[in-house]
Amino acid sequence: MIAFLRGRVLDKQPNRIIVDVAGVGYEVHVPLSTFYEVGDEGAEVSLRVYTHVREEALQLYGFLTELERQVFERLIGISGIGPKLAIAVLSGMDSREVIAAIQRGDVVRLTGIPGIGKKTAERIVLELKDRLMQLASPAVAGVAPEVSSGDRLRADLLSALQNLGYHRPQAERAIDGALTASPDTPFEDALRGALRELMKASGSRQ
Repeated sequence: MIAFLRGRVLDKQPNRIIVDVAGVGYEVHVPLSTFYEVGDEGAEVSLRVYTHVREEALQLYGFLTELERQVFERLIGISGIGPKLAIAVLSGMDSREVIAAIQRGDVVRLTGIPGIGKKTAERIVLELKDRLMQLASPAVAGVAPEVSSGDRLRADLLSALQNLGYHRPQAERAIDGALTASPDTPFEDALRGALRELMKASGSRQ
């Protein structure tokens, strides 16, 4: 699974950009908040990615911030809400505003988003009000938490390994092992190091 992309903007349209990564163009669906911030064609961009696999297609959904990606994943965890509708929610409101509206139970605010009816808004509030508690404090206050480059690297690595099917504790141990020797290594090198740690751990159990 693809969890992270870094490259240049080859083309951009509302809700869709193409990222050129070493000559390969990846089509990535994005919320309008990301679309407006990625820059013009030719600009460098780094995206956190959710890979959506269906029988007939593999689609990528990209976000500039980890908070956007987490809100997106929680939204698509609700029955009846697919990736396109989740993107519509994040296009209609900033991710912090989405969290705040859900925490307040503000169904009226949510129904102001195109495609979100009253029943859908009520289901979002019911299912996510408690599940967003970990994200709510800094978001509702309107203050983005300070995230060090090391913490961001760990978050990106954890997302990548979980998308590959590794359990969180297993992935975290591998990340610790990979970063102990080279804490400032680039993402790609750190991911390869974590995968080597996982292979060594698997071999030691055999």
